[in-house]
Amino acid sequence: MYDFPLTGAQKSRLRGLGQTLPDHLKVGRAGLTTEFFAELQRLLRAQELVKLRFLGADRDERAELCARIADEGRCVCVGAVGHTALFYRQNPEPKERRISLG
Repeated sequence: MYDFPLTGAQKSRLRGLGQTLPDHLKVGRAGLTTEFFAELQRLLRAQELVKLRFLGADRDERAELCARIADEGRCVCVGAVGHTALFYRQNPEPKERRISLG
């Protein structure tokens, strides 16, 4: 599991930033494929904050998928509302970070 502790204020800031983001990824019938995780990794490296949309998943299934994405994707789920969820991973290179949590 990706262990990057975020404070409540930091999660709130990230959720605020996420409201203006388009949903970059969609999870549909194919589920969580290796291609999905490859694209997630690419987006997290480039943007740090990624919004995704669940297509055709019920509430319990979405919660399960969020936990699995955070675990296997080595990122943090900072919020999930309805059919969308927001994932964050800080870029390890300070010069390449796009989001300031300070």
